[in-house]
Amino acid sequence: YEITVKARSDSTKYNGTEKSVSGFETLTFEVEGQTYTVEGLSASAKGTDAGTYTSEVKGTAVVKLGDDEVTDQFNVKTENGKLTIEKRNVTLTSATDSKTFDGKPLTNAEVTVGGDGFVKGEGATWDVTGSQTLVGSSANTFTYELQEGTKADNYEITKTEGNYS
Repeated sequence: YEITVKARSDSTKYNGTEKSVSGFETLTFEVEGQTYTVEGLSASAKGTDAGTYTSEVKGTAVVKLGDDEVTDQFNVKTENGKLTIEKRNVTLTSATDSKTFDGKPLTNAEVTVGGDGFVKGEGATWDVTGSQTLVGSSANTFTYELQEGTKADNYEITKTEGNYS
């Protein structure tokens, strides 16, 4: 007989803490009305940063029917699982603002953090350089820099510039 033992998989969003997955989808199989169990295998994966980690099946499969070992009656295949830690989606949006022409530049240094946001203790700083003095419109331009300890690979950052008019 042939059976396939599959390691568990899991998916979660990055939150700055270690995540893990272990074990199997099932270690019990029914073949021709008999219930068999598989022992002797292990599988686990852990990670903190966004990415995919393999939960590799290790060990030697032992198939039992009750207390009796019947491994020689089986071809036991294994499939690795995976732990997927997804990036957080963050949107940085500079302010949209307007005023009546008075000859003085229109500026607004506000930047809103949206989407999933940053994990506690992580983030970014920004420098808003947009300005509108004459009648018309322009983008509220800005640049950002990630704070120390904030890894770019854990985030999918979208920058959206507001508008002055």
